Amino acid sequence: MSKGKSIKSIAILFFTVFSVLKINAQAVNNANSTLDGSTLNTITTSMPFMSITPDSRSGAMGDVGTALSATSSSIFWNTAMLNFAEKKSEISVSYTPWLRQLTNDIHLSYVSAYTKLGSKSAITGALRYFSLGSITFTDATGSVIRDDKPSEFEITAGYAFKLSSKMSFGLNGKFANSNLTGGLPVAGASTKAGIAGAADISFIYYNDQFKLGSTKGNFSLGATINNIGNKVNYSDALSRDFLPMNLKIGTAYEMEIDNYNNFTFALDLSKLLVPTPAVYDASGAILSGKSDEVGVIAAMLQSFGDAPGNLVKDKNGDVELDAEGNATVVKNSILKEELREVMIATGIEYWYNKTLAIRSGFFYENKLKGARQYFNAGIGLKYNIIGIDISYLIALKRNNPLANTMRFTLRFDIGSKSTDKPVTTE
Repeated sequence: MSKGKSIKSIAILFFTVFSVLKINAQAVNNANSTLDGSTLNTITTSMPFMSITPDSRSGAMGDVGTALSATSSSIFWNTAMLNFAEKKSEISVSYTPWLRQLTNDIHLSYVSAYTKLGSKSAITGALRYFSLGSITFTDATGSVIRDDKPSEFEITAGYAFKLSSKMSFGLNGKFANSNLTGGLPVAGASTKAGIAGAADISFIYYNDQFKLGSTKGNFSLGATINNIGNKVNYSDALSRDFLPMNLKIGTAYEMEIDNYNNFTFALDLSKLLVPTPAVYDASGAILSGKSDEVGVIAAMLQSFGDAPGNLVKDKNGDVELDAEGNATVVKNSILKEELREVMIATGIEYWYNKTLAIRSGFFYENKLKGARQYFNAGIGLKYNIIGIDISYLIALKRNNPLANTMRFTLRFDIGSKSTDKPVTTE
């Protein structure tokens, strides 16, 4: 089996790795300790493909998009924004070769569209398809069982309606299927496709009469909660894992310099609404943190205060216990870990004559929570009803599997410019 196929085979079995990680988490790990005693404590979810940025515009702006001006890709970022779209309708197709540092046949394809229904509402839909390429399954002796092409897909439908002339609310419903093994037994356990139903809720405040000094522009402030849905498993022998539920809060300001030059500045803050792994002792008892054996809503609420923090240890490196046998946590370390779970995305976009766009951005994730840190850059071209966006990811660390990721998006305006006048809902 080739190196690429071997790597992907490991990815295919990620759910078995999850179970191993949960077992190993019962021992306190000092291998990745930092100077303040913090340790690597990343959060894992099922179906992570649902969170991959699909479009090249946001992909060139540091993966920011919660409050950006509306496009057909807004169904992923903030459906509520579609009520303030400049065009009545749009359809787009995006393609992303994925993990090209590891292999050459994994890719993400994305098709999305929207149309406005008068001045008060809009409907939208999208299809996401993630292919893991060709993989050869073998048995314990190395004999080939069969070749397969594991894949995942997601179907999303959304509706947005205005609350007032400056505020809008959006709601998405989605169905996701993750078929990673084709039903083949793995490590002696039977497997099946993971299936999920989920929802997104979104809100936007949009002011197109905003002024910064004497410069006019558009200001937007948005928030979304994404992928609220059932826990997923790929085998009855394993526990179920949460979807990548997340909260995003974003803002953007589009500055109109003159009739030919526009700048947009955007910022997103995001956080997974999934339990943080607790710290266990050798017997499996929780030393610090909280159990993840909770329901979906409880998990979302728990995620704001369940970080285990840093445990106080004696000179021998053993965890110190109080008189009641409970572990002692370093002061303020829980709050610090919660703050480390906030991801930051920021980007800038320049348009010349609504024809040529130049974009750049930066994404930051703490090194103890995933360590995704990279710059993005890209361009956009628009002529008549057709637009093309291209983005490129520049990793800050060598051998980063996301390095040199490119995204391509082709957009089509299929409706005339919206002439709807703002309608205030009392």
